[in-house]
Amino acid sequence: MLKTWQRCTSCCLGNKHKGDFMHIYAIGDLHLSGEPPTKPMEIFGEHWRGHKEKIRQHWLETVKADDTVIICGDISWAMSLEEAAQDLDWLAQLPGRKLLLRGNHDYWWTSLAKMQKRFGEHFEFLQNGCIMVDNIAVCGTRGWLLPSAEAFSAEDEKIYRREAIRLELSLQAAAKQKPAAIIAAFHYPPLFARTEHTAFTNLLHNYGVQHCLYGHLHGENHISAFEGLREGIRYKLVSCDTQGFQLYKII
Repeated sequence: MLKTWQRCTSCCLGNKHKGDFMHIYAIGDLHLSGEPPTKPMEIFGEHWRGHKEKIRQHWLETVKADDTVIICGDISWAMSLEEAAQDLDWLAQLPGRKLLLRGNHDYWWTSLAKMQKRFGEHFEFLQNGCIMVDNIAVCGTRGWLLPSAEAFSAEDEKIYRREAIRLELSLQAAAKQKPAAIIAAFHYPPLFARTEHTAFTNLLHNYGVQHCLYGHLHGENHISAFEGLREGIRYKLVSCDTQGFQLYKII
């Protein structure tokens, strides 16, 4: 079990970059589907119309080459890696280092070896490990339905426990690096109510995580999810539509 680091993240980065700060951003649920889109997202609301260009415009205005962007799942509606190539190629052309996490609709997501072989030049994939961004550790796992969900079943319990194991593997890898701070990324929210304790939140607390990001929720569904500071961890929903199709700056 890891003790919480109390060092100032900004100062650590500032010392290394001498005032020329590197930034870490996050966004989730891009829901790309080629060009022209095979699944236009405006069927979920007029605010989704042209969402791909909205994301691109803000990304170009915000992200520099040495910045990092964490993408919290549901990246493409594609069913295979080859089908996703158009969306991933579009994403690869945007500036910055890109860390990808699997969402529940990322059916194209395949073995790590296949993804690295095809797209390893452009992306890093968060899966059972951590990725270091300077002295910041980025961890993550997809997550799953929580026991508090009405429809939570015995099969959900198995997947929920498996995802908790994957999160701990990621956090253990981070602990070995002795980072200045830890960022944890999920696709599913790791909690809903401020008072809710889950296998995920317990691990985040035990390993001294400072920032937790998640996606998955859209529209009115996001209202019930907890955002804010709890037990030293800042929780933030980053589904692109809830953020006005803009990236959220973590650090």
